[in-house]
Amino acid sequence: MELAALIVDIADALKTMDSSGARHKGFQAGLGPFGEAQAVNAALAELRRRSPQSYASAVVKRLPDLYIPEHWALEFKVVRPFGDNGKLAEHWSENLLHPYEGNTSSLGDCLKLLNSGLREQKAVVILGFEHDPALVSLDAALAAFELLAANVVKVRLGPRIEEVRTDLVHPVHQVLRVIAYEVLALGSGAN
Repeated sequence: MELAALIVDIADALKTMDSSGARHKGFQAGLGPFGEAQAVNAALAELRRRSPQSYASAVVKRLPDLYIPEHWALEFKVVRPFGDNGKLAEHWSENLLHPYEGNTSSLGDCLKLLNSGLREQKAVVILGFEHDPALVSLDAALAAFELLAANVVKVRLGPRIEEVRTDLVHPVHQVLRVIAYEVLALGSGAN
């Protein structure tokens, strides 16, 4: 199972869930307000419905967030520059960029995956939300993540893989960007 195909499947599953008008807690309808665990659970339910032979053994865990035995160990992060209310979220990029072991950022997740002892291929997956057109683009934060991974944390990543889904039902979280990087090794290699 190639990471690019897996990311297409995840993006399609999340778009289907969003189109259903599902709600998380008291927030507006749509995928955007869902937390990480709720989004991963919703994606897995849809993946199993669409392709039971490929995802029957997949499970949601604490580490990794999504485990597909003999294939992938995936850690997810949700990144939203704006809240459900349309106001700018002050610390939204922290989910990507805190470069400390033990931190819950995507950089911390890279280190957790590499130290997990799991034999499966490893990847971090970012579920990013923007307006259409973007009022605050995720691009600068993604570039910073890549630079910090290579030059500060010394994690070698595979190339960025991205799938975009538009026309989400939420009035603020209108575009879903599913971005993934294979986490290859500790060392001094850039992605």
